[in-house]
Amino acid sequence: MADDKASLSARIGVDLGARLRLEDGLEWASSAGFAHLDIRLGDAGNEFDGFDGARLRAARGLKERLGLELGLHTLSAVNMAETAPYLAAATDNYLRAYVDLAGPLGAGWIVVHAGYHFTDDYDRRTQAALTRLRRLGDYARTQGVRLLLENMNPEPADAEVRYLACDIPECERFFAALDPEVFGWSFTANHAHMLPVGVEGFYRHFGPARMAEVRLADNRGAKEEHLFPGEGNMDFNALFRLIEGEGYRGHYMLAFGGPDDMRAGRDKLVAEWEMAARA
Repeated sequence: MADDKASLSARIGVDLGARLRLEDGLEWASSAGFAHLDIRLGDAGNEFDGFDGARLRAARGLKERLGLELGLHTLSAVNMAETAPYLAAATDNYLRAYVDLAGPLGAGWIVVHAGYHFTDDYDRRTQAALTRLRRLGDYARTQGVRLLLENMNPEPADAEVRYLACDIPECERFFAALDPEVFGWSFTANHAHMLPVGVEGFYRHFGPARMAEVRLADNRGAKEEHLFPGEGNMDFNALFRLIEGEGYRGHYMLAFGGPDDMRAGRDKLVAEWEMAARA
């Protein structure tokens, strides 16, 4: 058990989003004791066309010298289910740019989403998302890149815009259509916490086979929130008992607040887990 507890801290990573330039994010993560991090590309400081050969080599060299595991996380506001002319092609280009940069940067995964719909165009949008994801998967396979599909948050019942792949039936439909050799699962526990089945029910339905990362933030269960641990009603120790108890040894990814909030959140989660294990 001691080894498991020690490894938990080392396996909790940080999603820096677009907060820092990639190289600064690598330096910060290493200085804060994180071994895994996610970065979003395409934003200020990390524009796609800013990664020439020299910068790619330098960033990858820095990552490797620091001994970090890097993932890329696409922007969920870019609609994987886009159908409009010009915008549909732009969405494909956006996603291919991630795949093209992942290999040279030495990124181990890219987190992607299923997109969103506007209630009355559900079937058309779902089919567009499935088609685009399969096409992306075919391209990622040729580049040796691993994709992780994230389960998304439900929206209020009267919302016009809703994410796809947020509940068990939708996730089943997407996973059934996507090659598991290319597509893993990014299990966002705080999104599952918002569903009637809860974190345990969602996890047990799909099991660990496809799960490649577990994303962590707190919330109160009623709406999408990315809260510091303890500000909501997530039971993180129950989550760790469940997943670690079944042999999961992959990474976790914090996604709330700013970088220093996530560093403090990691320390709090690990301390509470170790306290519970001693009780």
